[in-house]
Amino acid sequence: MSKKINGTEEAWESGLLGEDPKHAVRAPIDMSALDEAVGLKTISIRMPQTLLDDLKDVAKIHGLGYQPLMKQILTRFVEAEKKRLLREKACRATDCEEVELSHDEPQMACG
Repeated sequence: MSKKINGTEEAWESGLLGEDPKHAVRAPIDMSALDEAVGLKTISIRMPQTLLDDLKDVAKIHGLGYQPLMKQILTRFVEAEKKRLLREKACRATDCEEVELSHDEPQMACG
């Protein structure tokens, strides 16, 4: 049960007040400040149109935009590459040998 404050609380709760789009005003957003706050940097990149089209197709299948997909792809690559480089450095420090386990990426075998 809602209490009435100057007769308006029920009107707000019922939607009589506050739901008319003509009274809605969009608050201004400073996109550069937002990007800075979350650590984003706008870049420009040139790539073959066919690659961009393929990225858009794959993104659509996954229910994403192509730019978030590109961020995921780049993040995965960088994380995997950093791990590979660290493994190589660790093995060089301990005289390990490189062993080919797959066609894609050599693995290090220490021993």
